[in-house]
Amino acid sequence: MNLPIAKSPSQPTVKRFTLDEYHRLSELGFFAETDRVELIRGELVYMAAKGTAHEACNRKLIRELPKLIGDRATLQDQSPITMPTDGEPEPDFAVVKNRDDDYVSTHPKPEDVLLLIEISDSSLSYDQETKLSLYAENKIQHYWIFNLLENVLETYSEPYQKLQGFGYRVKRVLLANEAVALPHFPDLILDLSKTFPAKLTT
Repeated sequence: MNLPIAKSPSQPTVKRFTLDEYHRLSELGFFAETDRVELIRGELVYMAAKGTAHEACNRKLIRELPKLIGDRATLQDQSPITMPTDGEPEPDFAVVKNRDDDYVSTHPKPEDVLLLIEISDSSLSYDQETKLSLYAENKIQHYWIFNLLENVLETYSEPYQKLQGFGYRVKRVLLANEAVALPHFPDLILDLSKTFPAKLTT
């Protein structure tokens, strides 16, 4: 009896994971507690270590955003957003709709999201390209990048499908001494001078 011989693929292939497989890996303890892993379009992405400027901006936003938003929406910090395109990114901040069960049964989905925020220094190109495309594809209506390399806030809105890939029709750049209204809450004004870390001098 001749058994079929398994053939190796002629080209290297990438193993892609479904959301269920990703969650199962987590349940089995595949990831260490210190691992910063996201599922992006079915691929496991290990995120770069955070620099001091990133963490300083994060602390400032932790101080300002809860005071501003109060109980009008739910603020989450580095927590998952479940995408239908086999993705579960963990943006630095997400402002999502209030829900009575506080999302105990499922992570927020794109239709729950009011605003996603990334803080970017070494990850800037990744956040401007890969993350931006993913968020636009999943119809996230408002996406902000705190660009620490240029000390500006980049705001994106109106996701659309391009000839190749996905993007946002509207990009606005705000300086660190300006202010910006939170999407869906025109009366909630964030003073950007309280959010960017001080520039180090030598």
